[in-house]
Amino acid sequence: MMEFKKLVEERRSANNFIEGIEIPKSDFEDIFELLKLAPSCFNIQHANYIVITDKDMKEVLRNAAFNQYKIHTASAAVIVLGDKEAYKDSDKLYSGMLDLKMISKFDYENILNDIKNLYDGRGEDFKHDEAIRNASLSAMMFMLLAKDKGWDTCPMIGFDADKVRKFFKIKDRYEIALIIAMGKEDTKNRRLRGYRKPIDEFVKFI
Repeated sequence: MMEFKKLVEERRSANNFIEGIEIPKSDFEDIFELLKLAPSCFNIQHANYIVITDKDMKEVLRNAAFNQYKIHTASAAVIVLGDKEAYKDSDKLYSGMLDLKMISKFDYENILNDIKNLYDGRGEDFKHDEAIRNASLSAMMFMLLAKDKGWDTCPMIGFDADKVRKFFKIKDRYEIALIIAMGKEDTKNRRLRGYRKPIDEFVKFI
């Protein structure tokens, strides 16, 4: 397990992967077991994942991602989805707390009412933004957890969302937030890390 500072420093977007390396399913299971702890609004857990390791299916995805070679060489391609209707299942998430008497019936009903009012009250644009926002929070944690397991990643938005939705039969309730290519980076052709702004250019203390 890597020290967190080192983990952040060494995580970078990998543009070249070593072909033919398999990621054990147990590594994915360990990652997702911890990823359950990622933050989400009202703990609604909007993020959903499609993990593609099959070579033929990766090529299908590559076709929808403007033929980007990194999907071909990556060990896996992970589609990150945000559920616009996740709030409708909040009763299932909070009923266990009610059963265990962690919250009262009064609090349970108030929480569900607050969630419904928030999402229904703010409309479709808000549901879309929330799906992307919460899925992106989860995706960042996924990449850090992957690096902690020794795997390199690259977040990608270069794809035809309609094709991805069609090829992988993704329901309309899910927004496709991004794709993460994952594997072992081929460091022979690694680009230098890009310029990073000094903190006084992007942070304001008041």
